[in-house]
Amino acid sequence: MRIHDPLSEELVLVRGLLPSLVAAMERTVPYAAAWVSRMQGLQIIVSDREQHIAEVLPSQGAVFTAWNGEFLEEAATSDLSRGILEKTALDLAKCITFRHGADGIDPGDALTQEYVTRVKMWPSDLSPQERLEFCIDLHARTRRLDPRIINVQVRYTDGAIATVFANRAKLLSQFVQRVRLLVLVMVSDGEKMRYDYLSRDGTGGMELLEVSDDDLRRLCDTAVALLSAERIEPGFYNVICTPDVSGVMAHEAFGHGVEMDMFLKDRAKSREFLGKRIAPPHVNILDDPSYPGGFGSYFFDDEGQLASPTYIIRDGIFERGLTDLYSAHVLGFPRSANGRRESFARKVYARMSNTFFGRGTTPVSEMVASMERGIYLKHVSSGMEDPKGWGVQLTCHYGEEIANGKPTGRLFHPIGVTGYVPDVLNSISMVGNDFALDGGNCGKGHKEWVPVSSGGPHLKMKVRLG
Repeated sequence: MRIHDPLSEELVLVRGLLPSLVAAMERTVPYAAAWVSRMQGLQIIVSDREQHIAEVLPSQGAVFTAWNGEFLEEAATSDLSRGILEKTALDLAKCITFRHGADGIDPGDALTQEYVTRVKMWPSDLSPQERLEFCIDLHARTRRLDPRIINVQVRYTDGAIATVFANRAKLLSQFVQRVRLLVLVMVSDGEKMRYDYLSRDGTGGMELLEVSDDDLRRLCDTAVALLSAERIEPGFYNVICTPDVSGVMAHEAFGHGVEMDMFLKDRAKSREFLGKRIAPPHVNILDDPSYPGGFGSYFFDDEGQLASPTYIIRDGIFERGLTDLYSAHVLGFPRSANGRRESFARKVYARMSNTFFGRGTTPVSEMVASMERGIYLKHVSSGMEDPKGWGVQLTCHYGEEIANGKPTGRLFHPIGVTGYVPDVLNSISMVGNDFALDGGNCGKGHKEWVPVSSGGPHLKMKVRLG
């Protein structure tokens, strides 16, 4: 059976069983739900030193959820046989002690629907050997570009997840296909060593992973140019951020900081700013799992909430945060589609999906021309947030000097970016009319990982660099 069959025969049978199990649970509890998943994929690494291909460890299991009037209780199993599923569901319901008079859980509008990612070229239509040869060819095309290259690494991953959700109102299934490609070039002049990288990713197929010879040439040229990069003098600078830098700023500053399960733990300073102006009117930040092709996209979250955009900041006003079912219920907020779990073995958290600054109206060329002196920040390497104190810290791979409205070619590597979130947001003076997303994986809790993306347009702002 091919990996991109929307649901395996086993999951089709399970899908048909779940509504009756939910109904049986709700004879003794006021709200019940079921979630079943199956994940599989392939990983490939090709470098000067190795060729490695491995199956992503397959995972499958079911989680049953029940509301006891105060919080949600769950039971899980990796056995999808009918008897075990029935026993797991009913044993959980029997253990629940319901506090009568407590508020109930709204199951949402009635809906039965199946969803499948739009894909032009399914990875599973290529054999593992053909996917390996794709990576070997990409490695060879890059390796021959410059004698100063000392290593090229190509990392490829594809992954498919099928999920089914049921409560008394909904019966939903989705099949989401993701792909990701990273090409990293390392160069040396005999004394120093530098690197640069490019990536391709999204929900879709092999059609998303095209890399041209021009792309590889620019990648190599930048890595070589970084051999002469300087360290930047610490201080406050006017900067222009590329979309990947903008995106990680959104992810760290107004992603983790507004996941509303953190509100329940009193670990988010952002709560003090709800409904208040936090940025200029031309600044918007959204989280949108329905965004077409985003690496963090899906059709419904792991608690059955249909994917839709959530405005976190709208026209400069902090409008709302991101919820899972429990935080939305307790805090009295409308649900957003952000209840996500790493696998059946992990709990649900309020998690980001595709988090980004909204598109503006200013051409990038106009942004650069407006800057008398500053830094063009490119290629974010990492980011950290402090939801309690609301500080943000990024590391950019490099930046280029801008003087008199033009890039000078003078490079700085690496560059740390720090700031207090309200100050950073209020310093945004221009928002570009371009847009791009960059995918990856985000950890939370006990470092449970889920696929996400971040991005937006170019931004002009003022931050501290060092």
